[in-house]
This record gives sequence, structure tokens and C-alpha cells, in this order.
Amino acid sequence: MAGSSSRNDSPFGGPEAEDSAIISTRGLEAFGRKVTTTAGHLMGPLDPTASTHYQNAMSDLHKQLRRPNLQRSVFSFAKTSPTDMVRSRLSTSEIQYRALTYLPDELLRNIPDDDNTYSLFQGFQATLPEAESPKGKKHRRRVSRGRKLLEDDDKAESDSSTPTIGKLKKEKNSLNHQLEMMGIRKNMASSEIHEIDNKIANLNSMRRIILERLAGLEQEEALLEHDILDVENRLEDAQEQLDDAEALKAEVDLEEKDETGMEASFMSESIYEKLPSASSTPTKPKRHKTVRRKSMPILHEHFEPGSNIREIQAHSDSITALDFDVPFGTMVTAALDDSVRVWDLNAGRCMGLLEGHTASVRTLQVEDNIVATGSMDATIRLWDLSKAYYEPPDNRINKDGDDEEDPLAFGETEEGQFDPPAGTMRDCPLFTLEAHVDEVTALHFRGDTLISGSADKTLRQWDLEKGRCVQTLDVMWAAAQASATMGSSEGAWRQTGRTPDASADFVGAVQVFDAALACGTADGMVRLWDLRSGQVHRSLVGHTGPVTCLQFDDVHLVTGSLDRSIRIWDLRTGAIHDAYAYDSPITSMMFDNRRIVSAAGEDVAKVYDKTDGRHWDCGSGVNAEEEGRTPSIVERVRIKDGYLTEGRRNGIVGIWTC
Repeated sequence: MAGSSSRNDSPFGGPEAEDSAIISTRGLEAFGRKVTTTAGHLMGPLDPTASTHYQNAMSDLHKQLRRPNLQRSVFSFAKTSPTDMVRSRLSTSEIQYRALTYLPDELLRNIPDDDNTYSLFQGFQATLPEAESPKGKKHRRRVSRGRKLLEDDDKAESDSSTPTIGKLKKEKNSLNHQLEMMGIRKNMASSEIHEIDNKIANLNSMRRIILERLAGLEQEEALLEHDILDVENRLEDAQEQLDDAEALKAEVDLEEKDETGMEASFMSESIYEKLPSASSTPTKPKRHKTVRRKSMPILHEHFEPGSNIREIQAHSDSITALDFDVPFGTMVTAALDDSVRVWDLNAGRCMGLLEGHTASVRTLQVEDNIVATGSMDATIRLWDLSKAYYEPPDNRINKDGDDEEDPLAFGETEEGQFDPPAGTMRDCPLFTLEAHVDEVTALHFRGDTLISGSADKTLRQWDLEKGRCVQTLDVMWAAAQASATMGSSEGAWRQTGRTPDASADFVGAVQVFDAALACGTADGMVRLWDLRSGQVHRSLVGHTGPVTCLQFDDVHLVTGSLDRSIRIWDLRTGAIHDAYAYDSPITSMMFDNRRIVSAAGEDVAKVYDKTDGRHWDCGSGVNAEEEGRTPSIVERVRIKDGYLTEGRRNGIVGIWTC
């Protein structure tokens, strides 16, 4: 029968069938046929002959619907959201792509106006390469020479014939199309340039905002370090008071034990005898630590090269020497006004004066807290700046509610010269080195070794631990020995070929590293000494004037001379690696990892960028003509990590980014 056959052919299987059989294609087709049959019997006329088929189909459908597995599947399917149904049919990559390509209505409504003349399709079409001629697309085959000659003759004949109007129109249309595409490309390039300009302007605006934020952070950092220093000083004072109280208590207890069993004549006398006298209680001098930066300022690294940070009227006469330890740290300056001043570069104020020399200081060096000064009085003095009595500016703990800002801190200095408190450097002197018989013109120290050069034509090696001279090097004797042993004039003393300059120092510059010593003298020679043997190891010949400055690193030695040139030597070979000249004599020079800065008798510092080989000027004289000023000549320069200080003949010290 039809009903039995339908039951036997039922695709749902037995009770042990899985849910997957219902969801399969065959199961869905069979289920659809049964539903169609049922609907046909319900809507069609009642036929007694077909009632059995209808009853069998309905009973089979009821049996299947009563199965627990099918009921659970139907319930889970009914609870499933449309989103889950879509996700179950799509892969992960397709879902991610559709999520990324979806644009909300807000973005579609706020599309910016495009002022571009051409559409996107026109721009895309203009970027496509020009279509090649059909001849160029053909496969290139190797042809014989004779056939090539025949083809060339045919081509020449065709070219010589009069071109038709169609060809000319076609060529005209092609050229017009190319011209149109060229205009589109020009417009696209101009639009890209405008877009880049807008981006650069936005980035510059963001850079200025972040630069101001960095300046504020560094100012807060400096104030915080000052506060930490003040707390440390107060902690030391409290500890000293506690130690003094304990010592006084121990002394009183000892006196009470000694007076046990003895009766004093008067009670007042016995009481006052227990009080310590002023002579018995030594008072320790109160010493505060000076400001030592724990963090390195980096603000100057983000300024434009050649930007002015500060100008200080340091002295009333020409600057003869200057040096500083770190950017925005401590600077020491000396001038012909016979004064040596210590400066706080972060605040732009004078910390005190180093007093002791009886004449002007010609050379000095700052290394951490130690300062070495060489003077025209033929002495060398060592100073320890950590023993200075210097109260840092803008100390918020000691302001006692005074909210007025210090005009000297983190800004331009006041007009005129600021006089520091008296006695701030009275404990800074360490010891004096006396052995030279003429003015000290050059010095350099590293570790416990100090080398000094003097107008008495000698170099002296000093042991800073013992404070005495351990070796004397006679430059003239070494030159004579070199001439006698080498049989040539390579190391001998020689005339420079220029008119002798009475102001030129006999020893212009020195630098020491372990047992190696480099010395530049008035004869234009640069001699490399071995301090272990006291002999000249090598002589570098090249300058035609007195050497005034030098500095070396692991590979190169850079020297400056009154012959208006700066020379870069290769220490491995002793040959000249590079050289360049200026219009005036070189009086000072120093380099860092990127730049060589020199003072060449002008109102600017001359900068040579070793990375890109570029020369440029830095200083107050760059825009002097436009502003109607006449800055003074730069005499001394120092640079560290792009932080440039330059001293001028009028006593002003300029600080710049380089």
C-alpha cells in the first residue's frame, strides 16, 4: 500500500537516528513532500479513497514530532537568533571582512567635501600606462638582415607617402587624450602636495603642544629635585642635631659620675658646672650639598638648530676660558676682569666666585664637581663645587607661602649682572699646584692625572692624589732630541713661516688619556707623548701657525690653529683625514659625536656637521644685520650633546642648541 510503502521509505529512520538526519538534504526533501501532501488533503475535497493515505502520513508525522531529539532540535532552532544563524554559515575571515567594510551612517553623512576637479575614476584612468601599439605586442622573432632591410624600405616608402585625414585625426585625438591625462596627473600631484602640507601643519602644531608639555615637565622635574635636595639637607641637619644631643648627654652623664660623693660649695655652681661651655662644644659648620642633576634634560635636543636658550652677562671683560659639566648643569667662566664665576645654567644665575688666584685665569676644566684652573700667576688650583653653600632657586619648601616666581629661574636673567651671596664658595678650594715659573696656558686632567702647559716651555704631569708634580717634559729638549735621533726636521722646532705673534701661547692645548698625551705648540706641531717614557712618540706636521686647540677620540684628532685651518688627523696612520679653513684664526674648538664647533674671529660660532658635511653659523651674529646689532667677537666655545656655550669679548656668554 501507499501508506506502508511510505512508512518503509521514511527517511527519518529508527529511534536511534541522529539529529543530523533531519537537517540533511534528503530529510528536508522528504519532510517537504509530507507537508505538501498533508496540505493538499486539507485543502482538497474529501475523498474516502485517499483518507487512508492522509491518516498514515499524519500518524507518521506525529510519531516523528514526538521524538525527544527532534523536539530539542526544534526548540534550539527556535531560540537561535538570526545573527548566530548567519555566523554559523560564514567563516571567520568573511565575518572580519564584512565587519571592516561596514560603514556607519554617521560617517556616510559626514563625508567631507572634495574640491578635486577630477573624479576618482578619471584619476585611476590617468595612472594606467599608455596602450602599446599592436606592433609592440607582437612576439619578437629573429629576422634576417635582408628581410629587415626590406621592411625598412617599405616603412620609409609608407612614411614618405602623404598621411590620410583619418590618421591625422586619430593622432590628434591621441595627443589630446595624452594632454588631458597629463592635466589629471598634475592635478593629482598638486592635491597630494596640499594634503601633505596640511599634515605637516597639523604635525607642527602637535609638536609645539608636546614641546610645551615637555618644557613644563622638565621645570617640574627640576623643582622636584630641588625639593629633594632641601629635604636631604634638613635630614642631615636633624641627624647632626641628634648626634650632638647624644654626645652632650653622654658628657653630662660622665660629669655626674665624676662628681658623685663630692659636695659643691654652692648649688648654683654645681648646676652651672654641668652646663657645657661654648669652647667645649665645637660647632660644625653647616654645609649644604650643591645641586647635582639626577636626570638629564633633553628639551634642547628638540629645538631647532641655532635656537637661543639664554644669554648671560657673565663678566665685564673678555672671556678667557669657560667650561660646563652637562647641559643645564654647572658652568665656570673666567675673564680678563680677574674673576672666576660659577653658574647654574638651569636658572641662569651666578652661584659664587672662586677666589684665590692673583691674576687672570687662562684655562680651566670642569669634570663633575671638580674644577681645575690655570692662571697667569703660574699656579694651578683645584676646587670642589660640592662644598658650595648654594641654595637652589624656586625652592618651594623654603618659600613660606610666597607664590611669586623667581625671575632668574627658568627664564631670561635680569638686566645687569647678578651679584651672588658672599662666601658661597669659601670651602671649595682643595689645594694649589706650584711649580711653573710662567703663566699656565693649557691644562687637562683625567682621573688622578693632570697635565699642564706653561709659557716656561715645559709640560708638567701632576698626581692629584698626592698633589705634587711627578714629571716635567721639556718641549724644546724633546724637539732637539727628535731632530738628532731621526736625522730629519720632522720633530725639530721649526718656524711657522708666518710673522711671529707675540700673543700666541707657547703651549696652546693639551689632552691626556692614560699614558697618552697630545700637545699643540706655537711652532704648529702636534706632538704625541708617551708619559711612561717621557718621549715624543709621533709628531704631526701640517699647520703653518701656532696650534691653539685640540681634542681627540679613539680614532681621530682634531686641531685648530692661527693659520685659520682646522685639521682632522687619523691617529692610526698619522695622516690628515680632512681639513677645512676659515677667514680668521681659530682661537677655540671642540667637538661632540656629530659636530665640530670653533671660534674663528667672527661674531658667530662656526659649526661643521660631520654627518652630512655641512657648514653653518650659530650665534647672535646670524641675524645681526637685519636687527641692526653688532655682536661681539666669539673667543671661546664648548659643546656637549648639542648644547653649545660661547664666550665673547664683551663678557657675554651665549647658550644655544646646535
